Amino acid sequence: MLRKIIKIDEGKCNGCGICAEACHEGAIGLVDGKARLLREDYCDGLGDCLPACPAGAISFEEREAPAYDEAAVRAAKTVRREKARDENVPVPSRLSQWPVQIKLAHVNAAFFDGADLLIAADCTAYAYGNFHNDFIKGRVALIGCPKLDMVDYAEKLTQILALNDVKSVTVVRMEVPCCGGLENAVRRAVRASGREIPTNVVTIATDGRIVG
Repeated sequence: MLRKIIKIDEGKCNGCGICAEACHEGAIGLVDGKARLLREDYCDGLGDCLPACPAGAISFEEREAPAYDEAAVRAAKTVRREKARDENVPVPSRLSQWPVQIKLAHVNAAFFDGADLLIAADCTAYAYGNFHNDFIKGRVALIGCPKLDMVDYAEKLTQILALNDVKSVTVVRMEVPCCGGLENAVRRAVRASGREIPTNVVTIATDGRIVG
C-alpha cells in the first residue's frame, strides 16, 4: 500500500541511537553503527523519531510499504516489557511535569500552554501496565479520584481549560462507577470553558484491558 513512512539518511546518521529509543514501536535499530528501519510494518508514520534525531537524518517519504501492524507491535511491546522485567531493567518515566495531582496543579502553569492534557483516575496507572508509554507520553498528566478526594474537579478544570491553550483532553478512567465522577467533571469543564476542545475517554477494566 502507498503510505507515509520514515526514511533514514545513513550518510547523516551519527549512530547515537536516540531515534531507536524514541521509537516505542521498535521499528528502528542500530546496524553496523547506523540507524536502520528494521520493520516497515512497525512504523506508524507518526514520526516520534524525527524531532529526537540530533543529526536531522530522518524524514518522511510516501511510498509503497506494508500496512502498520498494530497487533504485532503490541505483541512485541509485551515481549520487550517481560524481558525488561526479567532482566530488572528500569522502564523510563514519560512524565513531563510536576505536580500531577489535580488539586496541586496551578491553573495557569506554563506546562498547560499548547498541551495535550491527560486527566486520569488514580487507579488507572496501576491497572494498565504500559500506562506511561501509551498515555502519559507526549501529554501533560493530571491525576485524581473524586471519591477519595471528595471534591468536584469541574471548577478547577474549567479554569485550566479557559486560561490555557489546551489542544486536547484525554480522560482515562476505570470501568468502576465511581470513576464516572471524573469523566463527568471533565465534560462539564470543557463545556464551561467556552472552548471547543477535542475530548476522548478511555475506559480500563480492572484486569487491565481497554474496554472503551
